[in-house]
Amino acid sequence: MTDVHPPKIELFDVAGMTNTDPKGFVRAVDHYRITDFGLYMARPLDGHPNIGYFRSWLLPARGLRVGRWRAHPGQQLDHDVYIDVVDIEPGDVWRTVDLYLDVLVRDHRDLHVLDTDEVLAARSAGLIDDRTAQRAFERTFDAVEGIAAAGYDVEEWLKIPLTWTDD
Repeated sequence: MTDVHPPKIELFDVAGMTNTDPKGFVRAVDHYRITDFGLYMARPLDGHPNIGYFRSWLLPARGLRVGRWRAHPGQQLDHDVYIDVVDIEPGDVWRTVDLYLDVLVRDHRDLHVLDTDEVLAARSAGLIDDRTAQRAFERTFDAVEGIAAAGYDVEEWLKIPLTWTDD
């Protein structure tokens, strides 16, 4: 059975150098960078068994959060790029609302879409409306089609100069 939950909200306080995760924990951020196409964030991921460091781009025009994570020593991840389908509100404190769907990409190999059951359960439970569900699926389909056509190279598809520094 799918765990039905409201959309997860996350906050990105650039001036305060913090990131409030969906559970309300305020995390220190090592690096923020604002560009004309989005917001970059890099920070440790405390308490996760596999992931040690988190780097992501918020891309408002695409409605996507594109991340490249680093595993703890001795751990491996099953993807190179993790894409969250989100609504993004830029501002002094950026805000994302997760739309449930995720795309996991293995560079130059393949991709997988996750959590279609979650978005459908959220819609059935009235946690999101039809327009939100449609927006989530359209963004996901656009990403899948574009990434596959670009040889499973996310940056090639986006045509945006993403950089992945930690500081």
